[in-house]
Amino acid sequence: MQQPEASTTARVVVVDDSAFYRQALVMMLKEIPGVEVVGTATDGLEAIQAVTRYRPTLITLDLEMPRMDGFGFLRWLMRTAPTPVLVISAASAASNVFQALDLGAADFLAKPTHLASWEILKVRQDLQTKVSAIVAASPIRLCERAAKAAALRMSEPAPIKTAGSSTERLRLVAIGSSTGGPAALQSIAAALPRDLPCAVAVAQHMPAGFTASFAERLNRMSAWEVTEASSGAWCQAGQILICPGGQHLTFARQGDRVKVVLDHASDEDRYIPSVNRMMASAADVFGADLVGVILTGMGHDGRLGMAKIKRRGGFTIAESEETAVVFGMPHEAILEGAVDVVAPLNGIVDQIVRHVTAGVRR
Repeated sequence: MQQPEASTTARVVVVDDSAFYRQALVMMLKEIPGVEVVGTATDGLEAIQAVTRYRPTLITLDLEMPRMDGFGFLRWLMRTAPTPVLVISAASAASNVFQALDLGAADFLAKPTHLASWEILKVRQDLQTKVSAIVAASPIRLCERAAKAAALRMSEPAPIKTAGSSTERLRLVAIGSSTGGPAALQSIAAALPRDLPCAVAVAQHMPAGFTASFAERLNRMSAWEVTEASSGAWCQAGQILICPGGQHLTFARQGDRVKVVLDHASDEDRYIPSVNRMMASAADVFGADLVGVILTGMGHDGRLGMAKIKRRGGFTIAESEETAVVFGMPHEAILEGAVDVVAPLNGIVDQIVRHVTAGVRR
């Protein structure tokens, strides 16, 4: 199996049928230190030739192209020469993006518009962040994670949804993730026991326009009710709430019940949705009835939120380097002294169950 050559420079191939977008992406990529654009392609067939010739360490990929689309190319790539891929797609094609993640893409970037426009320059910072995260990731783990996610999707069980009991004190599991997170969250959502007496809230770094489709996808494979969170809704056991892209998820207690509060993100916010804000608010509202989980992702979002959960008597879990596609966010929380248990992805649900049920017995 062909593997990319080891190098301190990220060798990038840009694949897009729009000459305008190819030019814009090449221009922005060249601004990133340590990145070299070695080739471009207008469709999947040219992309195969470019991969064979240049052996890139990263590929940016449009999905809708003539002759061979991005899906056909991804199937060939992951079978023949597994390479990290950043999908660049319009929000109108959200379901296509998650199909591409199942096929092995590492992450995606949302085009501001489906039309050729210099609006694309608005994603310059996001492009730099995501390219840096993918370059730091393990290609082997990316492919393994994608294969497991695809297997979960293909099995598509007919889960029995269940509403949580309102007679017990509500407990919450707050989960934060970024690069590699969608596949990790699919694994967790599929494995959660349907009778676990808690609610789950998720802050996954994801742009507006994609989280509703992501929630629908998780809902099909989970015994839990998975929805995009809406402001003013009540938290209930048996539900997984996904923070909408472009917003922040917080909580407000009203008597014995807890309500969801959404705030719109600002241009100054570095991480959207913010894991820190969700976890800090949850710590204030739930106290010791809270489990915090930090999954794969680059950067330090979640570090302060996990620390606050510990200070308020909650329990904290970090995904181990063994399975994290990018160990940045879990590592930062561990260095902060904010983590009670470090576990591989396949052990995180067991830890959640253990500590939620221990709280019930107290």
